[in-house]
Amino acid sequence: MKVIGIIGWKNSGKTYFAQQIINKLSKKGLRIGSIKRAHHDFEIDKPNTDSYLHRKAGSQKVIISSSKRWVKITELAKDKEMKLNDLLSEMSKVDIVIVEGFKNDKHPKIEVLHESNSDYLYKKVKNVIALIVDKEINTQIPQFNKNEINLIVDFIDKYNEQ
Repeated sequence: MKVIGIIGWKNSGKTYFAQQIINKLSKKGLRIGSIKRAHHDFEIDKPNTDSYLHRKAGSQKVIISSSKRWVKITELAKDKEMKLNDLLSEMSKVDIVIVEGFKNDKHPKIEVLHESNSDYLYKKVKNVIALIVDKEINTQIPQFNKNEINLIVDFIDKYNEQ
């Protein structure tokens, strides 16, 4: 299973590019998984749904299943946030996992740069393998213009970890 991260500062376009990359890789016939880092409390089940009521009643693990999809909700309570490797172990039957966030982990990453911010993560973060840029910058790291989605996807598809 190949793992590629999409990193960047807030409002740099990470989610947009993750979505575009997932869409294009999926159209190539690859099975795609994705992991999105949330930096805050979040809800995926809506108030007054059965799963929400089960969780609020005290169930620490809730599985919702249908003929179309299933999801597992785990309340961490006092446990620590899961590490990326733990989350990856939950993935099965995928060719590529696109990870949004987790910039300090060891997996290969593509940084989305925004021209309004010159505080580049690739100077601080390990394993940045490419950049998505508004305009070219002075670095040896491969760079892609923001409208070159097909080239970015081809790069990801062909990328092999050293």
